[in-house]
Amino acid sequence: MLELAILGLLKESPMHGYDLRKRLRSGVGLLGSLSFGSLYPALARLERSGAVREVDPAESLSAAVIPLTGSLSGEKAAFRARLAARAAFTAGAARATARSAAGTRGRRVYELTAAGDKLFESLLAQDSVRSDQDRAFLLRWSFARHMTGERRLDLLESQRRHVRERLVTARTATASPQLPGDRYACQVAEHTVDSLARELAWIEHLITTEQNGSAYTRTETDVS
Repeated sequence: MLELAILGLLKESPMHGYDLRKRLRSGVGLLGSLSFGSLYPALARLERSGAVREVDPAESLSAAVIPLTGSLSGEKAAFRARLAARAAFTAGAARATARSAAGTRGRRVYELTAAGDKLFESLLAQDSVRSDQDRAFLLRWSFARHMTGERRLDLLESQRRHVRERLVTARTATASPQLPGDRYACQVAEHTVDSLARELAWIEHLITTEQNGSAYTRTETDVS
């Protein structure tokens, strides 16, 4: 999961190790306890395998060029995009320089290689280990824009089957006479059933959205 998340973020743009950790802990949201002690060994493994490489900041900046479009509106948009990319990278380089002066390892910039892109596609397509299926599903779904529509539906339908099984098990346990009479234990069991039912409804909504080919829209159920 960690390697998939790293490759997915580097597919967007080159990043410093510090910024990678920040995005992995907050943006992806599934690796909130990630430490540098876990991140850098993973980056080292990916670098040894040729999936990522260290690049010079100036090289990364020169590579962030938006191709010309041939239309006035397109050129304006490309110009704004170039300015935004340059400003974002310059700010990141400044932060990295400050961290380096303080003795941190944030100066190194990593980018995805062609081999890394293939590895990312392979990891994204792998079936999840059942014991960690829920977290793996959420991570893969956060990168679902890189999947085909058919693959997205396969992933959603697999997760729907998994959640349905868990929901049946939870409802059976709640209705079982073996459930302790402690009202607090009953409340936890009911909360589990409710959470799984809401998750199933969310997945059903995503499946319908994918089948209709329409953009995702937040519903009252999503935000309530």
